[in-house]
Amino acid sequence: MNKYAVVIGEALLDLLDGTCGDERVYRPAIGGAPLNVAVGVARLGAGAQFVGSLGNDTWGERIRAFLRDAGVGTRGAVTADVATTIALTTFTGIEPDFHFYGTPPSYGLLDNVDPELVGGAGVLYCGSISLLCEPVLNTARQAWAVPGPVRTFDPNIRPRLGFDHEVVAEFASTADLVKLSAADATALYGESPEQAAARFGGAGAVVVTLGGEGALVVHKGQSVRVPPPPVDAIDTTGAGDATMAGLLWGVLTHGLPDDLDGWAELTRFAVSVAGLVCESRGGATSMPTLEQVRARFS
Repeated sequence: MNKYAVVIGEALLDLLDGTCGDERVYRPAIGGAPLNVAVGVARLGAGAQFVGSLGNDTWGERIRAFLRDAGVGTRGAVTADVATTIALTTFTGIEPDFHFYGTPPSYGLLDNVDPELVGGAGVLYCGSISLLCEPVLNTARQAWAVPGPVRTFDPNIRPRLGFDHEVVAEFASTADLVKLSAADATALYGESPEQAAARFGGAGAVVVTLGGEGALVVHKGQSVRVPPPPVDAIDTTGAGDATMAGLLWGVLTHGLPDDLDGWAELTRFAVSVAGLVCESRGGATSMPTLEQVRARFS
């Protein structure tokens, strides 16, 4: 437990679409997939350091305070001279859809990382939309080259922002763990989860989240399906990030699994974390503690 996760990526402001009586309202919530992951790891009881650029406005200050209050280190968080990016979040049923506002994006201006911070970590996470920004991509490459931590990657595709197949392949081919969703598989390759996972044969393990159908786990050419936990889902925002947080917590506290059964057991825990998140609205604010997970799923 003396090791921690370094999470590189975006933090932003979600505006969640909803209603109050007969009025359409938008509720602000601190978000960003990597931020959700860092908060999830910390809430479960392991160490986490968030590395990214924040806006220089009130929301940037609130994001930094939110991270500190959640137990996430901000040694690698920098302030950029721009307003905080907004992600307008609407819903089709319980599935979120995102439109992003802010140029340049506040999360895209990270241009350095402390190699000692990365080298001392047990786990390194890179991924999501911040890698579409050249400064963050170069910084993530620098961190990826630091020896020591277990390397984990999540493409977290947002189709409206686009993606780079070569960047995805670059990080996935050398990762110890790749986590993606069935929607990522479709957006990237127009393929099934099984077909997309097979493309990442260079990774140590691949976990594909399947929404209400659980997850697919692939390790050294073998695969297994992990069923979902029994939950009453009302909002899937942050579910994939919660899964990643559960996986990172497991690696930090129990080590890197060395066989398919080990990865499957870890993924069962991770999808249970995600299940609890789906029973509340919002992402980072819904991340459960380890005690809450154990109490619900013994």
